[in-house]
Amino acid sequence: MSARDTEHNSEATVLKVKVLRPGAKLPERGSAGATGYDLYACLDDLGVIIIEDKPELVPTGIALEVPPGFDAQIRPRSGLFARGVAVALGTIDSDYRGEVLVTMYLLPSTPRYEVKHGDRIAQLVISRVADVPLVEVEELSETERGNRGHGSTGM
Repeated sequence: MSARDTEHNSEATVLKVKVLRPGAKLPERGSAGATGYDLYACLDDLGVIIIEDKPELVPTGIALEVPPGFDAQIRPRSGLFARGVAVALGTIDSDYRGEVLVTMYLLPSTPRYEVKHGDRIAQLVISRVADVPLVEVEELSETERGNRGHGSTGM
């Protein structure tokens, strides 16, 4: 086991969460097998946020300290997406300490959506960062697929 593996398996590797305002809720897993933590809207005195024709930043009332070597991603919730409410994918880097904000927007068929304090609005998924070196090359190796993308292997 390398020193890096030992570091990531140590008890010191935790996701630290700071509550920034009263009423903010810590992220929670919805079930024992869930890979994502639910993120909750913290609207304090805002009441509700109405999402209509443009994306809206929805505050969570928390800040994170993601351990070095890890990545925190904000992802949509499938239940909201099925109702036409989308979330922009986002990355929270290990050196960011500000409030976690979730960018929410509507699919064209959804005219409006109300976000209330305490609503589950997104998922937070934590993963390890692959620390691979970037090397500029003149050519890439050839494959059968080559440069065919965007549906070239079937929809």
